Amino acid sequence: MLQFSINKNFFLQALNTVKRAISSKNAIPILSTLKIEAHAEGVILIGSNGQISIENFIPVEQKDAGLVVDQPGSLLLEATFFINVISSLPSLELDLKEIENKQLLLKSGKSEITLKGKDSNQYPRIQEIPTSNPLLLETKVLKELISETAFAASSQESRPILTGVHFVLDENKQLKTVATDSHRLSQKIIQLENAGDAFDVVIPSKSLKEFTAVFGDEITSIEVFFAQNQLLFKSEYISFYIRLLEGNYPDTNRLIPTMFNSQLTFNVVQLRQAMERARLLSNATQNGTVKVEIKDQTVRSYVNSPEVGQVDEELEVLAIEGEDLSISFNPNYMIEALKAIKSEEVILSFISSIRPFTLKAAEEDQLIQLITPVRTN
Repeated sequence: MLQFSINKNFFLQALNTVKRAISSKNAIPILSTLKIEAHAEGVILIGSNGQISIENFIPVEQKDAGLVVDQPGSLLLEATFFINVISSLPSLELDLKEIENKQLLLKSGKSEITLKGKDSNQYPRIQEIPTSNPLLLETKVLKELISETAFAASSQESRPILTGVHFVLDENKQLKTVATDSHRLSQKIIQLENAGDAFDVVIPSKSLKEFTAVFGDEITSIEVFFAQNQLLFKSEYISFYIRLLEGNYPDTNRLIPTMFNSQLTFNVVQLRQAMERARLLSNATQNGTVKVEIKDQTVRSYVNSPEVGQVDEELEVLAIEGEDLSISFNPNYMIEALKAIKSEEVILSFISSIRPFTLKAAEEDQLIQLITPVRTN
């Protein structure tokens, strides 16, 4: 019969971490619950939605936790309701005790609340992943990879494989991450100093975005493990399981051009601001595009909306090379691509008005992005 006491604020922080894996609208009702396990070594909180699972371990030696385990045990509780009740309690000192019929008695200050729980044996088991030969990654590096690529993944379930980010580690310790929704692409390649076994996996972009929220900056590095259809990100106290996408990711290497006929260099902030102005009007047009024209060493952007008005702006450009060109594209794609670029300058490289064009930071070539133009009359 589970029984322990803990600092309310510390407990709440741990609960909110695990809550990120729990959906109240899950088709499997038991997955709307939170699993609490008390052991002599500490307390484990577990949440899952079937796609991701999070285990958060609170050790008894954690000073800030104020954790004292009186009796081991485990229990399931309705997650959202339980967390709301905990956050409303008056005192920092919190006692939890399982009583008859799978009920949990909460004591805090002068407050006593009894909640109905469920048998923990009803909770699905998390698939175990062998934790030998880990890939060790800096959390900051992995978060950067995600922020620079995941936005380009598809949000449409019609091609599930494109809703993920393709991670490939080869024998030479080169890690490539790439995402595409078939209209745009973002790819980052980095060289790792230490790497585990080579792998080729597709990780759902939604799960990766949850990863960036769960692992704070105070966690400097994480271990990565793979099983047949699962991935595990592990820090000292948090284990984050992700179900991988099944299927073959398309060969994106052939999509990235290497020869160009025109190149423009812009200040990232100035180009983004110009595209945001263009987007205001393009949202009111039928095809939602902006047209960029290179002519006589001048670059202009145009949007024409019969209902709202028009944009005709000469763009500040740092360098122009190559042929004149007129090309139309979705300004949203350009804005999101520019947000991922950390340097002050960006190089846009074009082949023709109907072929995809690339964006690269002027200072580094690890990140390359691709945008497909829109054919207009």
